[in-house]
Amino acid sequence: MTQARESRTYGGWRRRRGMGLLGMGIGATFAVLGAVVTLLLATALSPRMLLYLLPPVLVVALLGLAPAGGTPLAAVLLTRWRWWYGARRGFTRFRSGPRLELPGVLAATALLSAGDWYGRPFGLVWNRRTGHLTATLRVVAASPWLADPDDADTWVASWGSWLASLGHVPLLRWVSVTVETAPEPGGHLAGNIAEAIDPAAPATARTILAQLVASAPAAAAHVETRVSLTFDPAASPSAPPTLEAAVAEVSRTLEGLESALGSCGVTVLGRAAAAQIAAVVRGAFDPAVRGEVSRPQPGAPAATGWADAVPLSAEELPGCYRHDSGVSVSWCWQEAPRQNVHSDVLARLVAPGPYLKRVTLQYRPLPAAAADRVLESEVTSAAFRQAYRHRLGRDETARDAFDQARARQAAREEAMGAGVCLIGMFVTVTVLDAADLPQAVAATEAAAESSKVRLRLLTGSQAAGFAATLPCGTCPPALARY
Repeated sequence: MTQARESRTYGGWRRRRGMGLLGMGIGATFAVLGAVVTLLLATALSPRMLLYLLPPVLVVALLGLAPAGGTPLAAVLLTRWRWWYGARRGFTRFRSGPRLELPGVLAATALLSAGDWYGRPFGLVWNRRTGHLTATLRVVAASPWLADPDDADTWVASWGSWLASLGHVPLLRWVSVTVETAPEPGGHLAGNIAEAIDPAAPATARTILAQLVASAPAAAAHVETRVSLTFDPAASPSAPPTLEAAVAEVSRTLEGLESALGSCGVTVLGRAAAAQIAAVVRGAFDPAVRGEVSRPQPGAPAATGWADAVPLSAEELPGCYRHDSGVSVSWCWQEAPRQNVHSDVLARLVAPGPYLKRVTLQYRPLPAAAADRVLESEVTSAAFRQAYRHRLGRDETARDAFDQARARQAAREEAMGAGVCLIGMFVTVTVLDAADLPQAVAATEAAAESSKVRLRLLTGSQAAGFAATLPCGTCPPALARY
């Protein structure tokens, strides 16, 4: 059994080995097998055909087998060709125009405003290409440092149960949990207190508040936690025919998920309004005005679309993303922690630092009916690799034995009611001055190493990684299917 404070959700914290031969992926395995079968058929039909087929088959096998940073060489070359083609066509540069659309993968989104059962407005990001609707919950996470260990264990168990329940919600596609941190000047505290003071308050009360502001630190940290849920109305059994019906269906489904989330160690402040979502996106693209957009002026019109969030310009480079007043670098995780995972494993990574940073964990729950098939496939793959090594006379490594044991353990836990999720992580750090970028990159990667997470720079996909940390329902693994 795992320790008490480990996450009970299977699917992303352990290293996912390739399910093909020699640790390769499915595509590379079929490419190599196809090359071998082609050679065998050619030999059976006419040995002279080998003179013509052997060179291209060897090239295909080399591209499928040769690793380049943990990725097949063919995938690396294809990514670089796509980047070269997009840069030549101008797809990596954005200039704001009269249509007021967000750049890149966010161009197909629209910001809607809806109401719940109590008439309270909330915002929805509608992807006009896929039909997905994304709602965002504003939450405040309780700190485990000042909590009883038993309470922290209960929060972890409740979070695992909440994720397991997502497999029984046919509308839900993925959940993104984002922790955004940034340094804030101490003047925010003084400004907030000055706005809250009643001029008719007693002089003693005003003096106490003035002393509090004077004794406060000169700088503070801004921490914001968001839970974004992306729904696919087309997967609903009722099949809503219109957008209004789809919004109502999403609101009803969100009601139950929102109430159950309160037992996971977070306080649900409510659903983010359209103006709040637009402010988050505007602050990400233009961090210089982030303080202004986070505190709108009284009487200002509420945002009902992306008109207030569209950047003036943006340019994607292979290793960074330039947008308005900031420069950002995005990573995804290359490998999850190999050892047992505790509830505070990401404490250093999500802790506030000297730069604006967003850390997003993305959970893609598998349907309950498909979870058992996936786990049985992994157990079968582990057994096949064991038989393959035995036939070749190779000894079993400690990593192979560990993976086989974890696959069997996951199958047992799923049979007892656990859920199966595919988990990914995306990290974005933003600086106002490009000269600070190397230091920000080094600090972020060092924090990830201390959390035992291996980050991989999203070379050629910086815009997609940047969008994945925003409350807009962007899932980079799903972009390839649309």
